Amino acid sequence: MSPCNDLILSCDEIQDTKLLSLVSSVLLAQGNKKAEVSAVGQRVVKVLERRLPEGQSARYLLPILSNVISLSPESLTEEQTNVVSKKMADWLRYASMQQGVAQPSGGFFSNPRTRQPGPVTEVDGAIATDFFTVLSVGQYYTQDQWLNVQAFSMLRNWLLCYGGKGSSTPHSDEASGMDRSATSMVSATSTSSRLLPPKERLREKAFEYCQRLIEQSNRRPLKKEDGDLQKACLIEAVTIMDIICKQDSSYVYRAVSFLKVLHGRICGDATYARALLPITQFFLNHSKVAAVDSDAICKHLFTDVPAQLFHNPSLAFEFVQFCKDNSQLFTETSSIFRQSFPNLFKFLAWNSPPLISEFVDLLPFLLEAGTAIEIFHLLLDLPCLTAALDVQLRSAALPASERAASDPAAKPATCLEAFRHPLYKSMFQYLLRTKSAPEDAPERLIPLRQLLGSLASSPRVVQCAETVPVLLELFFRVVAEFADGPLINQLVVLLLQRSDQLYEIPAFKDEVYRVLSSQLVMLCKLRPALVVELSTEILEFSGTVSNIQNKEAVFSHVVWAIGEYMSVSYDKRCTVEQINRFFETLEAVLFEITQLRPLASTPSYAPRAISVLMATLTKLAARSQDLIPRVSMFLSKMRTFVRSPAVTSVYCEEDLEEILIRATELMNLLKMPSVAQFVFTPPVEVARTRVQREVNDSLPFALRIVTRLLEPTPGFMPG
Repeated sequence: MSPCNDLILSCDEIQDTKLLSLVSSVLLAQGNKKAEVSAVGQRVVKVLERRLPEGQSARYLLPILSNVISLSPESLTEEQTNVVSKKMADWLRYASMQQGVAQPSGGFFSNPRTRQPGPVTEVDGAIATDFFTVLSVGQYYTQDQWLNVQAFSMLRNWLLCYGGKGSSTPHSDEASGMDRSATSMVSATSTSSRLLPPKERLREKAFEYCQRLIEQSNRRPLKKEDGDLQKACLIEAVTIMDIICKQDSSYVYRAVSFLKVLHGRICGDATYARALLPITQFFLNHSKVAAVDSDAICKHLFTDVPAQLFHNPSLAFEFVQFCKDNSQLFTETSSIFRQSFPNLFKFLAWNSPPLISEFVDLLPFLLEAGTAIEIFHLLLDLPCLTAALDVQLRSAALPASERAASDPAAKPATCLEAFRHPLYKSMFQYLLRTKSAPEDAPERLIPLRQLLGSLASSPRVVQCAETVPVLLELFFRVVAEFADGPLINQLVVLLLQRSDQLYEIPAFKDEVYRVLSSQLVMLCKLRPALVVELSTEILEFSGTVSNIQNKEAVFSHVVWAIGEYMSVSYDKRCTVEQINRFFETLEAVLFEITQLRPLASTPSYAPRAISVLMATLTKLAARSQDLIPRVSMFLSKMRTFVRSPAVTSVYCEEDLEEILIRATELMNLLKMPSVAQFVFTPPVEVARTRVQREVNDSLPFALRIVTRLLEPTPGFMPG
């Protein structure tokens, strides 16, 4: 900010490029108003247009110009962009091939005589015979070489902003494309190239520059940092070629064969994995125009890279971002993407906190009827997958002498031994599979979950476990949009089964139970008939007393669903015999958990489970009224239960009071069977109406009103 209001900076009259760069940087930092950005852009281009005086360089202005187009690309006119495009084409293609001269220090002993500069070299030390690029090596660099490097650094953004404007529309048919390709080939000579419009000429020089970079990437560098630069430039070159081909389809035919060779060269080298993303992107974008099948390239990408490099955090983010950007295209054109979801989830399992938001966006595109069940299992096993990946990495790091297969007769003592043990090898292979395997049974993982329990406290495993509830909730929301009756039924059965088969992290299990119980309610609302259709599985689950202690949330919601939907109002196949069978099962459970025992052996059960059991038994009795005396007698005994010393020693007073109040309310409601029948068993035409939903929503209030009607307190006069 200016130190006083009277001091106002302006770049209008500045001629010196270095001073203009400094002033413009301050102006762009003062608020980024479009007028100020535009004024800076206009001035920078105006200075670039003229021939610069001796000793001045445009290299100070290119970073400012790059800032301008990032902040406000519309601030430059087409005429101005043409001026810059023309200069950029020259900077990219015609930089000096001789190294720069060291600047004299100016000291007393400095030697005014300097050696003639030598030619620039390639990264492998060979003398460069083609034009200069960012990968050319020299001890010192000339001004035009610095401009070459800067022009390349801003090339992608420049082409995205201005490369497509004013360009001719690409022909849609192949023959026309080939004609244009031939024209471009002819224009490759120096004379005809200069006759092209500035933007088309820049595209041509940029394409040649990218080809040169890709060729240079095949050289073995003398220094490690040159190798890193090679890979970065290769990625940028392929990305820019993709942009050019989008703007002018005639370049596609030149690029396809070139990139096919490149892919074949680097696909087996893990150090080039990041470069496979823009190559695959290119073939996805242009496979139709070039009549090329991109499936083979996609298959390699989705099979090998996640399996080998899931532990590389930057690659993981870029890979998942690539999947997000192309998710719609993948789901419409290729099955490889959805088939590869076990591999993709390795990125999340290992890098869960940073990638959770990306997978929230990605999961809906992976889900369909054919993958839903397998993804459900995989989400529940995600922390187990993290532990298995940890074992896999540690096993790979062992010396070859220690990686021999374990003795089949001996029980493995550690996870590392189990990884190579024949008994567990197939389990690890299934959990670490690279593609969908719907025919395999997930039950085989039960021993492996127990074995990997030793890693349950690992920070990475715990972090992964914390992401599962979010994705589970999303999973059910998405599946609800396309699931049919059989799929919903299958999910409910698996939900009940998998509640017994979770990785041993207590907080993880509690959160998963919370999600599963709430989603069970949602599935029942979508398909109430499932309670009748799955009566055998639901009876088995609800009749197991241990489920109340181990997974009370799921148990209570299953029992609630029985009371809500075991009714002819929701399914005409519901019979009195079925209602009676459910009643007897739940009655036995409630009797088991409320019977009086010696003081020292009285277990504590969740008060909510007791209340839900009482309410469900009352609902079932209202639908089969021969059961009313049995449930009424049971409810009347609850007063004795809550006042027993053995019970008061393990339950708090508030919980016991709530249980007694609910028992009294339900018992009073059963004294008016017709009211109870309407409340709990509405007629078919009323069951799904808004009025009945409101009755159900306000049921506790209704119970209290009935109680007060039957047992009026002094001074109470019903209206």
